[in-house]
Amino acid sequence: MTEMPLSAEAYLEGLFEPDAELERVKEGIRENGMPEISIAPGYGRLLTMLTRLVRAEQVLEIGALGGYSGICLARGLSAGGKLVSLELKQEYADLAHKHLREAGLGDKVEYRIGEALDSLEALSAEGRRFDLFFIDADKGNYPNYLEWAIRLARPGALILGDNLLMRGKTTDPEQSGNAVTKMRQFNESVARDPRLEGVLLPAYDGLAIARVRE
Repeated sequence: MTEMPLSAEAYLEGLFEPDAELERVKEGIRENGMPEISIAPGYGRLLTMLTRLVRAEQVLEIGALGGYSGICLARGLSAGGKLVSLELKQEYADLAHKHLREAGLGDKVEYRIGEALDSLEALSAEGRRFDLFFIDADKGNYPNYLEWAIRLARPGALILGDNLLMRGKTTDPEQSGNAVTKMRQFNESVARDPRLEGVLLPAYDGLAIARVRE
């Protein structure tokens, strides 16, 4: 019987050894009945690499879930760096923090619970600024999160956003719901906003990478 060829993502992922810490995070998410929607492993490695490349000292994550992306970001922080993670649900933040502590990264993260837009406004009032942002939360607010990221960015900061394709919904002309419409707006902004230098990666479920112009 002829074997079906692997997808490009499956083939490339197969070249890497499994990451035991991140596998434990995925298991913890399953055991707690949470949505299994963490960032893809390949993009997780990219988060760590980009965080290191920009020598990020202050990173802002919008959407903690179970801590998968938090670990990837915290791994790339400069010495003494900090990850601020915004999460709507206390139980999600608690599990994420547990996973980061188990990975030896618990002291690098600060969780803020509640509506992300409220937390972003508070961070602005505190004068906080960040070197890198990762957006992976409610899709209908992606354009708002992008505007806040630009406002809170240090010159040259990177802004990353996951799930651009929404499992095919954004490319389907029959789809016109609020979340899809807002994601299309976000994608167009990354591609065209003069304040940004952006790229849109189509692998997995899509990833935006934008640099805030200095």
